[in-house]
Amino acid sequence: MSRACTFRRASLALVPSVLMAAGIVVSAGSGVRAQEATATPEVVGVMQSVDGLAECGPSEIGSLPADVAAATVYTIVPDESAARYRAQEELAQVGANEAVGETQAIAGQIGFDANGMPLPCSRFDVDLRTLKSDEARRDNYLYKNTLQTEQYPLATFVLRGVEGMNGPLVDGQATPVILKGDLTLRDVTKPVAWQADVTLNGDTLTGNAVTSFTMQDFNIEKPSVPVVLSLDDTLKLEIDLTARPQA
Repeated sequence: MSRACTFRRASLALVPSVLMAAGIVVSAGSGVRAQEATATPEVVGVMQSVDGLAECGPSEIGSLPADVAAATVYTIVPDESAARYRAQEELAQVGANEAVGETQAIAGQIGFDANGMPLPCSRFDVDLRTLKSDEARRDNYLYKNTLQTEQYPLATFVLRGVEGMNGPLVDGQATPVILKGDLTLRDVTKPVAWQADVTLNGDTLTGNAVTSFTMQDFNIEKPSVPVVLSLDDTLKLEIDLTARPQA
């Protein structure tokens, strides 16, 4: 694909009343916690007014730009999707441990042209305020310090190109691809590549993808707390997606 999408961080506006409707509670002194990890992104209370998506044009959270011509648009189904991180750590009195945080608060669209090829500018957004692991203290530290989710609530991926597809997806057949694009965490945007498998079954598009990066890539500081003796520099992100055509 020759078209490129350069993503510039969006301005964010929080809507407290909508946060409550999404099942997300903000409590003084405790950071942001998700009552329900399945809070749908359509009502998480974060809307984006994107300036400078270059060829992508203006867009809102989880949506293809209105001026991108797509023959078919698949919209992510949050209840059937998940995003998670994995980090290798060593904890006092525990030893080696894998920290895993997950959320289903994902919004996104994947567009295909008339020839069945995926379109640049397809994107997904993950609400980082709803990430939840098996340890509340870890989650609160992540919200307040590592990701600063009150200021930067979203992680955003904007597709720039796909390697491994020479034609439309074959129904019922998994296709390995590499998804290339721009990932934004906090106020840093970097190009990343996801190893992915995608499958089309009737009108349902499913896929799983994984990528990894170092904390330094996104200016993330390692946690400095007594219980964490060490933390591997490399973080892994995983996405499991289910998407269907817009009604």
